[in-house]
Amino acid sequence: MLDMTDTDIQSAILEMGRKARAASRELVKLTTAEKNAILLAMADEIEARQTLILEANAKDLSRATANGLSKAMIDRLTLDPKRLKAVADAVREVAALPDPVGEVLTDWSRPNGLHITKKRVPIGVIGIIFESRPNVTTDAASLCFKTGNATLLRGGSEAIDSNIALAAALQAGGELAGLPADSIQLIPFTDRASVEHMARMDQYLDLIIPRGGKGLIEKVVATARMPVIKHYDGVCHVYVAADADQEMAAQIIVNAKTQKPGVCNALETILVNREIAGSFYPLIGQRLKAASVQIHADAEAQPLLGVESVPATEQDWSTEWLDLILSAKTVSGLDEAITHINHYGSHHTDSIITADRAAAERFQHEIDSAVVMLNASSRFNDGGEFGFGAEIGISTDKLHARGPMGLAELCSYKYLVDGSGQIR
Repeated sequence: MLDMTDTDIQSAILEMGRKARAASRELVKLTTAEKNAILLAMADEIEARQTLILEANAKDLSRATANGLSKAMIDRLTLDPKRLKAVADAVREVAALPDPVGEVLTDWSRPNGLHITKKRVPIGVIGIIFESRPNVTTDAASLCFKTGNATLLRGGSEAIDSNIALAAALQAGGELAGLPADSIQLIPFTDRASVEHMARMDQYLDLIIPRGGKGLIEKVVATARMPVIKHYDGVCHVYVAADADQEMAAQIIVNAKTQKPGVCNALETILVNREIAGSFYPLIGQRLKAASVQIHADAEAQPLLGVESVPATEQDWSTEWLDLILSAKTVSGLDEAITHINHYGSHHTDSIITADRAAAERFQHEIDSAVVMLNASSRFNDGGEFGFGAEIGISTDKLHARGPMGLAELCSYKYLVDGSGQIR
């Protein structure tokens, strides 16, 4: 494989795409019961292949250690019997979810007697490009399969051996219960050129979903000939209004920033109404210090925080820290908060803390983000927390899918028109 030329790699990926398209034609024939049985067989096969998968993961971990990857990154790569059981159980959870395929969204009759039905259908072939975590292989493949889609997966070099082993378990286990051949394929090439070949393969791929760093996503968007669903950044805000319950606001801010700081729905900037700056900044300053959060504060906030802080720069307002760092800005009120968020934000998740229902409704109406919250942590922007059962990712796009993407967002729809001989 190391001796393959770029042309060889392109040809191999094209052939995988051709096989995925053929598989997608067979997947639409499966019933919900058949799909669920296949998913359960996939989960069983993951557990049956525990030794093989953990041996593959050990190769990834050895390579990661030799390459000097951080402890946090190595932890994300690590599989053990307990984590592998969780991976298998996640596939079983997908089997238990309601199947959106075939759902009638609406139907109506026309005066000429035509009856029109709008029904959910699979998209077809979905390409998933992702980095780091091997469990994305099983999450993405099982969700796409549940909705009747063939999947072409391309993971990062860090977890290549684990990804190959997991994808093989899914396909082999599924085939025991009737999964069409080539429904789940993992591209074994980790060079960047393979991303370009995949993104240009619009004759076979209907959609690409990149999950990873901004550089990867920008490359996919610049190259792709098919629709891309993605988000670039998660510059999430909390605006603390003058009438906010300050204790509640402090708890929400600390949770949104520290519960898991390295994810896209973590808080990055707080906006504090000037009327309460004198009382709220000392409170939140101490809470953030106790949580080891560094604050980049504007000139008004710095002397009020009561803790050491860094002078905020213009760039800070649009920075996704993904760390225990938080920007703090003082605003005159709702108008300035809305203007700031719409200008500097990433249209991901933003929240207002207030007891004023009219102000909250205006904030939620005028903020141009996928998810706009009232008196709640931004960390709730998640498919599982929304009750979707699972998610393929979070989208900040405005077409087809926006916000947490569950099973319904992995479907398209078609119109079925029944007539009795009508002509126009």
